Amino acid sequence: MAGKEVLIKAIAIAVPTYPMMCFKFPKVVCNEISSDIVKFWWGKSEGGNGIHWKSWKALCLAKGDGGLGFRDLAEFNLALLSKQSWRIISTPNALWVRILKARYYPDCEFKDAGLGH
Repeated sequence: MAGKEVLIKAIAIAVPTYPMMCFKFPKVVCNEISSDIVKFWWGKSEGGNGIHWKSWKALCLAKGDGGLGFRDLAEFNLALLSKQSWRIISTPNALWVRILKARYYPDCEFKDAGLGH
């Protein structure tokens, strides 16, 4: 099981990290990825029913709290986007922030910008 934990953390959760920093994933996508991770973790084969001894929420708890430290992808996505928002607000003169401002919200501040353009 330790090998599966490493594979899940190193690949299944790490691969979508960069796109999650830039885009809000639909809840359906996060749930689908989480479902695939759970199936892999419990060894569910195609056509067979695997027994889930713990819920996904329980597996996402910290190791000290009895979980395995997996990340809930929807919450992780929100945290990464919040971190990017903080970077935009705290470093308004950075080149990448000025480019985003010129492209997506030229007539207002970041906190006042609406969805779309």
